[in-house]
Amino acid sequence: MIIIKVRNFYYLIAGVLAMLFAVTHAWNGQAAVLQTLDIRTISMDTRTVFTYVWHIITAENLIFGIAFILMSFQSERSKVRFAAWMIAAILIVRLMVILGVTALLDVTALTDTLIDSIAIVIYVALIILGTTVKKKQGLP
Repeated sequence: MIIIKVRNFYYLIAGVLAMLFAVTHAWNGQAAVLQTLDIRTISMDTRTVFTYVWHIITAENLIFGIAFILMSFQSERSKVRFAAWMIAAILIVRLMVILGVTALLDVTALTDTLIDSIAIVIYVALIILGTTVKKKQGLP
């Protein structure tokens, strides 16, 4: 019998959140954001680029989720710590781009980024906490 033990609950929670973010990002994009593109004023090329860029983020969230769930079962911390830090760095840069572009184009719209910003900060905090878990310590 193979016993699978969660070694890092922070990574497990981060992975589940990332997969949830992938689903909600795809759903929100298809149901709300992408539907608001005015097909009369935006070229098909622009709509295509906007759509695939939107879904690239969806795919990244899904891959990050799968990676963190798999990483949560790893007993050897050194094998996954670098990947965790790289994903955290990507997420921090993503947040900086979101906030920077929003502030540059419409500073009043920064409040619209609040929920996404909080989600990314919580997600990164879980990842960082996961990098601090000691061997034989899986629970937070």
